[in-house]
Amino acid sequence: MKHHDLDDLRTLARIGQDFPQLLPRDKRLQRWVDLLEADPHRVLSTLRETEYQPARVRAALRCDNSALSVAFADPLLRAAGLENDTYGEAKRFFQLSDDQLHDIVCFCHFGTTVSAAKTARYIRAKHIDRPAGIWARLRAFFA
Repeated sequence: MKHHDLDDLRTLARIGQDFPQLLPRDKRLQRWVDLLEADPHRVLSTLRETEYQPARVRAALRCDNSALSVAFADPLLRAAGLENDTYGEAKRFFQLSDDQLHDIVCFCHFGTTVSAAKTARYIRAKHIDRPAGIWARLRAFFA
């Protein structure tokens, strides 16, 4: 057991409070993919008709054993600021548009269930390994 001075503990506590800003969007998405790939044969539930719900109803959508609940079960993502496993919270936390999140979790793309591996492949292909657009490549070229 290691003992710390009270001032040291206050410094450590401040660092802990700043932690959510230290995990950028791409790292949050990568962590989500890693969690899904850790149990690739897991069968996940999908959300129904997200595109037809009013914004307030859509934001509150959730279901047990979904890709969103996999993310929320992770202590690291919760420490980084993920507050629950609802559609609206996932949209905010992972900085996804309605169309992007709909493509990941809606039953109209995968059916009522989907494997964790398939969900991980989709997120990786569309949001992590996606080649940069022309403007991003030009900016990188001139920077």
